[in-house]
Amino acid sequence: MLGWSINLFRIRGITLALHVSFLALLVYISWEGWSEAGLQGAAWSVAILGTFFSCVVLHELGHSFTAMHFGIRVRRILLMPIGGMAEFESIPREPRREFLITIAGPAVNFAIAGALWLVVGSPAYWEFSNYNADAIGFAHLLLHWNILMGCFNLVPVFPMDGGRIFRALLATRLSYLRATFWAVTVGKLFAIAGALLAVFWWETYLTAVLFLFIFYAGEMEYRALLRRDLIEAHWRETLARFDAIPPCEPPKITPN
Repeated sequence: MLGWSINLFRIRGITLALHVSFLALLVYISWEGWSEAGLQGAAWSVAILGTFFSCVVLHELGHSFTAMHFGIRVRRILLMPIGGMAEFESIPREPRREFLITIAGPAVNFAIAGALWLVVGSPAYWEFSNYNADAIGFAHLLLHWNILMGCFNLVPVFPMDGGRIFRALLATRLSYLRATFWAVTVGKLFAIAGALLAVFWWETYLTAVLFLFIFYAGEMEYRALLRRDLIEAHWRETLARFDAIPPCEPPKITPN
């Protein structure tokens, strides 16, 4: 399903792609804005959505450029209704590198929020429904979104940024596979709690779907890592057996 996407353009060799389901979100947001305030409402809603996902792209570029600094190829950045995802060719097993690559994303959001705070100051209210439909209100809304995005990504739910940071810290004491197991296990508990809160407390079903997707993605990544380690262990054992076999001596030829 991740292959159902539209390539937009490239940034430093990284393809920016849009999942086809994002078009449904765009139509829905436009219709909601039109229903509330006509053409102006639709334009305002689309502008908010576009600016928000521009910050998502910058977040993913923070990950991507840091990964490229360590020589890791980034295939593409895929935008979906639930957010963005940078697809790396590989994920480094060195805790320090993984920590730096991961923290770079939220750091971009906090940098954007800090810059907006310096320019327009702090909003009087921190509720999304209380922002004015003008340039200052738009900037305050963007400031709010970036703080929320940065903090949300630091929740220790693997494979979100917070879960990867937790895995990197565990990997300084445990094997990479064992660190991933515990990061995924803790992440599952947070994901279940988040989904329940989203449904019964916040009443935001899209957030609940996001947590369920994260739950599934974390399990799939752990299984892929486990399969890879088992295959590598099998080949190491096979090669060790070949090394243990003494070399055959060439046959001796006796002249007649």
